[in-house]
Amino acid sequence: MASLKDMRVRIASTKATQKITKAMQMVAASKLRRAQTAAEAARPYAEKMDAVISNIAGAAAGSPGAPVLLAGTGKDQVHLLLVCTGERGLSGAFNSSIVRLARERALALMNQGKEVKFFCVGRKGYEQLRRTFDKQIIENIELRSVRQLGFVNAEDIARKVIARFNNGEFDVCTLFYSRFKSVISQVPTAQQLIPLVVEAPAAGTVATSYDYEPEEDEILSTLLPRNLAVQIFRALLENNASFYGAQMSAMDNATRNAGDMIRKQTLIYNRTRQAMITKELIEIISGAEAI
Repeated sequence: MASLKDMRVRIASTKATQKITKAMQMVAASKLRRAQTAAEAARPYAEKMDAVISNIAGAAAGSPGAPVLLAGTGKDQVHLLLVCTGERGLSGAFNSSIVRLARERALALMNQGKEVKFFCVGRKGYEQLRRTFDKQIIENIELRSVRQLGFVNAEDIARKVIARFNNGEFDVCTLFYSRFKSVISQVPTAQQLIPLVVEAPAAGTVATSYDYEPEEDEILSTLLPRNLAVQIFRALLENNASFYGAQMSAMDNATRNAGDMIRKQTLIYNRTRQAMITKELIEIISGAEAI
């Protein structure tokens, strides 16, 4: 049985841990507001960019001069999984849920005889994936030193992905990230980037016809690489908001659990102390009666 001194040390240690988790929860809550605002501001631009390109691509998809980012290589053998996760942990299942979705997709593709490669953005995703797919990870980018995410970070990733595509290293590229829904809900998401998936117009809607200057193929050759960077930037911002939401929730749970543990430890300490006092009183009374 632990001594009273050991119990006091344990209670003090748990209280110190509770202070740390409470502070981390408050920091995450403060950063979440800015990250959520940035993610929500990026959504309309990314969605509108996707809609504009889909409209242009609808007319250019069948032409022989269609950009390769739209038309693809004509093959479906080599898949690049662009997995975006966080740089730090202590965020519940945030990182592992993204990795799980990517791992399930990779195993499904491999079972179909496809070749799978990984492009990791974020230290935590790389650490988890290398346990199983170490030889299939072709690149890893860490953004730990980046204090504030900017479009330049997404452009750098997009350039590296396009360069590998132009070198014939893969046929299909799919982006994995966590879409921010609320503090307690982050949705792991997979989005195909290359070749671009052109959504058909909804049933009953009348497609608007536009005349473009210059031609569609020339416009797409400029817009498609930029759209790739825009979609990656959106994913990074969504991930950032999701991370702080998950961390805030995880630290709140940790603070509550520490409080419960402190109450239980204090109760055990008081009961043990009371039992020792009672035992000493009985010994004193017994000694007095013996005299």
